[in-house]
Amino acid sequence: MTRRPLPLRDVRVVELGSLLAGPFCGQLLGDFGAEIIKIEDPGRGDPMRQWGREKPHGQSLWWPVVARNKRSVTCDLRTPEGQDLVRRLVARSDVLLENFRPGTLERWGLAPEELWKVNPGLIVTRVTGFGQTGPYAKQAGFGSIGEAMGGIRYVTGSPGQPPSRAGISLGDSLAAMYATIGTLVALHERQQSGRGQVVDAAIYESVLAMMESLLPEWQVAGYQRERTGPVLPNVSPSNVYPTADGDSVLIAANQDSVFGRLAGVMGQPGLAGDPRYATHGARGEHMVELDELISAWTAGLKADDLLAALHEAGVPAGRIYKAKDMFADPHFAARQAIVTLTDPTIGEIAMQNVFPKLSESPGRVRATGPALGADNDDVYRGLLGLGDDELGRLSGAGVI
Repeated sequence: MTRRPLPLRDVRVVELGSLLAGPFCGQLLGDFGAEIIKIEDPGRGDPMRQWGREKPHGQSLWWPVVARNKRSVTCDLRTPEGQDLVRRLVARSDVLLENFRPGTLERWGLAPEELWKVNPGLIVTRVTGFGQTGPYAKQAGFGSIGEAMGGIRYVTGSPGQPPSRAGISLGDSLAAMYATIGTLVALHERQQSGRGQVVDAAIYESVLAMMESLLPEWQVAGYQRERTGPVLPNVSPSNVYPTADGDSVLIAANQDSVFGRLAGVMGQPGLAGDPRYATHGARGEHMVELDELISAWTAGLKADDLLAALHEAGVPAGRIYKAKDMFADPHFAARQAIVTLTDPTIGEIAMQNVFPKLSESPGRVRATGPALGADNDDVYRGLLGLGDDELGRLSGAGVI
């Protein structure tokens, strides 16, 4: 089957900023074919080049992922010459993506209103901790602060313990995803209006958007969600249960019909008609004792046997995977969820593939993160038409 070309191949993005919230948005757009021109400080580059615990080749293992499918050019944005290069780039681009503190672009003479003078159709995607307006706008706002303010930190962890966190940069990633959605919507709207606009993605709001019914629960019912460990309040059974071989299996059978199937697999079909467990609300009210019943049953079975029985009965269940489990799993392999590339410094490197999967024009990982300034000549000479004299002058002055 012949697939169509990459769907965002006609979109050019100038990516400013560093670390994760903005650059992950650039990664997502690049995954589907957008040309991402990443601007980095000369001599230093994005700190993500050094982030992460493991650096077996002296280079971050995170950088090849978050900078995949991108081009790297160096430019000192604090200089008038560097700012002029940005103007010349955005005149030929569709999107400017940045995650500086509000007011930074304005201080450099790169406010959206100024950029629209050279490109009225430019989409300016701005990712920050608290948004472009409001009393907190100019405060420093990392992802962890946005997670706390957006509500997810308070409800994450075990009862009686301080709030915990997910083991990933959740707030930054959520903000990047909402920035990506906003950018695509703005590009679509431009087809009708011909005009660009600002996409204002705040980390705390991106987290807040995921908080389900937390707000009306407080406003209408006066109920404050608390930390509940591995379960959700009043959602049962949905927990991690022990097995005879020391493993653990997550079982999610909180829907009435699914719980009926679980009760049958357990050899206790009468549980489904027991008033304590017959409805979603009743099971939530008797969560502790129901989990004890299920745990006593799972503890007598090996994990493989338990999972086979549950899957046969149509009960959602699975192990909690680590990275090594993902590499060994046949479903990951069948769907090509992990892709392996060759990086010029690291060599063979595996990473998550492009998601979601499109049937006719899927995204593709075409290259790992580039070396600093690897595309200076291509972009400045090829795209902007700079000659040897100007390139030499800018390089000598430390602008590029």
